Amino acid sequence: MKNIVVLVSGSGTNLQRIIDTIDAGEIQNAKVSLVVADRECFGLERAKNHNIESILIPRGKNFSSELAKVIPENTDLIVLAGFLSILKSEFCENWNGKIINIHPALLPKFGGKGMWGMNVHNAVIEAKEVESGATVHFVTPGIDEGEAILQKSFEVTADDTPETLAQKVHKIEYEIFPIAINKVLGN
Repeated sequence: MKNIVVLVSGSGTNLQRIIDTIDAGEIQNAKVSLVVADRECFGLERAKNHNIESILIPRGKNFSSELAKVIPENTDLIVLAGFLSILKSEFCENWNGKIINIHPALLPKFGGKGMWGMNVHNAVIEAKEVESGATVHFVTPGIDEGEAILQKSFEVTADDTPETLAQKVHKIEYEIFPIAINKVLGN
């Protein structure tokens, strides 16, 4: 059984999707063994509702070192699911190839510091992009610079708003996150 640690900052909808796909057998031979949040959020409640150990480590300059203390050695994959804190270089290097993130754009476009959530969708609309989507990528010390594992795109229409883009991207995230997790775990 492969152990997945999920890091969250918000409502935990992608965490829920991961739990559901494991329960449905779409992600095989794996379990979410720990959920870590960097702030009080509903993602912690989702973990509790599924009897998954959860830990709150308040965001701050020592976050990565505190996180390193609670990640079990037998962890096979660390998944950033709506996680908003930046991990220190040393943490990323220690878990190289075992940390993945989902980003609400087609990296390398609209990545980097400050590019999260509605900031991304606003930037896509302002740039008059003809497509958008989501990317699952490895986490490296450079923000959103890790190798892409999987991307999926859709056409941006003249009627799209940042809110409609967010809905479309979230639907794609639900679709590609389990596929990318399986790929990284070798399933």
